[in-house]
Amino acid sequence: MWHVRTTETKSAGTRPGSPPAPPHPRAKAGWYPVLALTVDLLGVGLPTALVLHTERQPYAFTGAVVAALSWAGVRALRRRYTRRELGESRGSLPVLHDWLILLGVLAVLRAAADLHHPPLLCLAALLPAPILTLTCTKLTWHHLVAARREAQVVTRVLVLGEPTAAGDVAEHLARRTEHPYVVVGVVAIGDGPVRTGAPVATRLGASMPDAADGDTVPVLAAARELEADVVLVAAGALMAGERLRRLSWGLHDAGTELALAPGLVECAVKRLETISAAGMALLRVAPPVRDGVQQLLKSVMDRAGAAVGLVLLGPLFLAIGVAVRLTSPGPVFYRQVRIGQSRTPFVMWKFRTMFVDADARKAELTQANEHDGLMFKMRRDPRVTRVGRLLRRTSLDELPQLINVLLGSMSLVGPRPPLPEEVARYGDVELRRLSVRPGMTGLWQISGRSDLSWDETVELDLHYVDNWSFTSDVDVMARTFRAVVDGRGAY
Repeated sequence: MWHVRTTETKSAGTRPGSPPAPPHPRAKAGWYPVLALTVDLLGVGLPTALVLHTERQPYAFTGAVVAALSWAGVRALRRRYTRRELGESRGSLPVLHDWLILLGVLAVLRAAADLHHPPLLCLAALLPAPILTLTCTKLTWHHLVAARREAQVVTRVLVLGEPTAAGDVAEHLARRTEHPYVVVGVVAIGDGPVRTGAPVATRLGASMPDAADGDTVPVLAAARELEADVVLVAAGALMAGERLRRLSWGLHDAGTELALAPGLVECAVKRLETISAAGMALLRVAPPVRDGVQQLLKSVMDRAGAAVGLVLLGPLFLAIGVAVRLTSPGPVFYRQVRIGQSRTPFVMWKFRTMFVDADARKAELTQANEHDGLMFKMRRDPRVTRVGRLLRRTSLDELPQLINVLLGSMSLVGPRPPLPEEVARYGDVELRRLSVRPGMTGLWQISGRSDLSWDETVELDLHYVDNWSFTSDVDVMARTFRAVVDGRGAY
């Protein structure tokens, strides 16, 4: 996958007499801030003016202008229009946070101006704002991700570190394309092979040079030759303390940005805190949330959501049950033993999507498994009934798991519940997935489901386990609807 993010340098592929390569486009599209600001202003101003005017409220136009400017002001103060922020997130929580702040600001202005517009009417007028802003945010995000797949709008990175550490960082960045960093070269410290597709621009000695600029000169020369925007230092004993301090002086004096990779992977930024002790910069990593108010909120949301869902979806359950029963012999529900939190087995409920002899026929289809890990998946599984294919495509077969959520063996959001035979083959890393309750949906579902490799599935589940928060659950559920409609990876 290295070739996907590799970009040309001045020296790469250039022959004498050939025209110089065009400059690499790194700036984000100019319409990003224009679109974002326009959508924010009109998304609040037009609905507010329309609602207040229709209901014959005073100051309809003035109120719309104040509301629109307040929304743009909140977003600007929270740096949503900066180059660093635009297009970098498609999550709904930042937009929701901004909108709640807007409600507070307008409530204060309403009281200060002694206005008497009905609160519910004002709330209705402001409801389109977060929806339109979120739609704009997702549009920009998708455009930016597509551009970065073509190595556009990127930050060119020169990785510096010991051979193994530098190679690991370069390969980790090359595996994914949604981030802006493209490694254009490596500066290795000491001897040893650098296992990466990026070129080794130069090497530094293992010991600190006597001259103050002994490291700075070759690093800056490599950065200029490769047109690097950032020098990324991989954590290691050979580049730390006074040596790293001197390098930072030289790079910053030359106007080159310096970044440090501490070696942590899949650790959410919200868990990191920079602190200082005895003049030394430290990075504090908060432990995963396992109890407290957030866990209580999750439990309440799970039980309440499951209870309401079972009541409201009763007619749909009946219709699906009739369809399953009339189109193939056997029971309506399929019950299967799965492994839950702390390796506790439980019976998981689903609508039956296969013929009754499906489990017995699994052994004969082992060679046809299309998944690279411990799970068994087939796109054209002959054991699936005609109705079952529709249920799987729409994820309706999983609705009975609301019973498991109500009973407490599952959650609305969490890792995929594994089979006992899968858990029997787990290593220490995979067993960490069982630190929390499994869920009806999760990062695996909104990221591709069965189309994901085993390693990608485990990585997503571990990211959830280590970085869980109540707000992240809300965000996953909001994104689940789109994943279900899209149907990608559901078979």
